[in-house]
Amino acid sequence: MRPDRIRRFSRTERALHWLHASAFLVLLASGLVLYLPRLSELVARRQLVKDVHLYTGLAWAVLIGLLILLGLRHGLCGTIRELERFDGEDLRWLLRRGGRAGRFNAGQKLNTIVTAAFAVLFAISGFLLWYGERDTRFRFANTILLHDGLMYVALVLLAGHLYLSLIHPSTRHALRGMIGGTVEEEWARRHHPRWEALADDAHVRPEGGDGEPERLVEHDRLPVLADAGGADVPPARNRA
Repeated sequence: MRPDRIRRFSRTERALHWLHASAFLVLLASGLVLYLPRLSELVARRQLVKDVHLYTGLAWAVLIGLLILLGLRHGLCGTIRELERFDGEDLRWLLRRGGRAGRFNAGQKLNTIVTAAFAVLFAISGFLLWYGERDTRFRFANTILLHDGLMYVALVLLAGHLYLSLIHPSTRHALRGMIGGTVEEEWARRHHPRWEALADDAHVRPEGGDGEPERLVEHDRLPVLADAGGADVPPARNRA
């Protein structure tokens, strides 16, 4: 790794992201074919599309579950704690008052929480739609409304996500971190200063992933690493 790059995402984190993204795109495409009459007529193989939609959803649920279980042994618990934790800096970031972001900014945390909630709701409503075709006792009128409503909101979130990761000049560099795992140190300093802050320590690097020290927490107002390997960060007054 070049010295001007910092590891941001582990292999497990990247695998979770791309597995979810790939399954979501397949589910979205097949769902739109089932939902829009013009597309349904154009494809003309409705049962096949339904099977693709169903089995992609099942494969997604199983593989995501397995990756999470495996990832819990490789730092994923720390990632979840990071994403769930909101503090004053996150609030200031959301209000555009100069909040200093950690490894994840407040917008990324909210996006991850909403995405996880949508995944659960999609899975529950999708199961009820499927099972309701086999047992009318589970056929609820609002289930299809919930499933379709989630699709519309998810389309808006996807459009925003793609814009920020592919087009917006100040944020599209983040995509490199999700592809190769690393980002430029200067970019991290500008966009995630609390996370990059450890770069001034010769013995500790803010590197993520698979057994390497990677988690920033606040201790006496100083960002320090918290990881299974035990990386000691001396208090600021003791640093030369």
